Amino acid sequence: MKKKSAGSVAIMLLVMIYLLIPLVISIIYSVFHKWTGVIPEGFTLHNYVDLFTDSNFLASVGRSIAMSIIPIIVTIVIVLLALFVTAIYFPKLEKYVQIICMIPYTIQGVILSVSILSLYVGSSSILSNRLVMLMGAYCIVILPYIYQGIRNGMRAVNMPTLIEAAEMLGASKIYAFFRVVVPNILSAIIVSSLLAVGIIFGDYVLIRNLAGTSAPNMQIFLYQTMKSDSTKASAVFVVIMFVTFVITAIVLFMKSREAKGKTHRK
Repeated sequence: MKKKSAGSVAIMLLVMIYLLIPLVISIIYSVFHKWTGVIPEGFTLHNYVDLFTDSNFLASVGRSIAMSIIPIIVTIVIVLLALFVTAIYFPKLEKYVQIICMIPYTIQGVILSVSILSLYVGSSSILSNRLVMLMGAYCIVILPYIYQGIRNGMRAVNMPTLIEAAEMLGASKIYAFFRVVVPNILSAIIVSSLLAVGIIFGDYVLIRNLAGTSAPNMQIFLYQTMKSDSTKASAVFVVIMFVTFVITAIVLFMKSREAKGKTHRK
């Protein structure tokens, strides 16, 4: 057993090292003037100073975070309501809801953006707004991941049984769903949301085609920086990874605090 355990630890360490090598190389490259030989030359933090004093970059960070939060909240609410209705009132329709939610897996970003533009760009409604189109596109892209996470969470907690128990105590179905079921599947919602954040943060095609340079996010800023300065582009990449890590750490910290609070109440 000890040998198996040591072997598992060694494999995990090798995988971690393999996955961290690109990030470590990018960090090293971002703090030197050039790296044309074996050893990089000219240590400097000038790239990071430039970034954090650049109002355009700071604005792109804010846009990226906003573009992640809004579609995720909207998609979670829609999926929760859809699964509540199908699971409680129309269980036979659940397979059709699943098929609809899985369709975005097969849609490429270019096809989706061109389709949205051809459909709404000439409209006089609010749907013709580029940012609204972008938010809607992100909702479509992250739909399969949000749906699958919430659906698995509901199955794990046996949602019908929880709602029946709450009804026996006098609660309505909708009250039982949002006050009993949703808190019990919060971990599934958080995990699927973090996956969605990574997808939106890594997007370039949709925002380039739908919003262009009118609302550049960090990926657009990274692409533009790569044309002029590769070391600065590496610094942008490192900042993107750091922001993603901070968001993940904050969410996991809040989740751990909530779990501890539940343990103490028990």
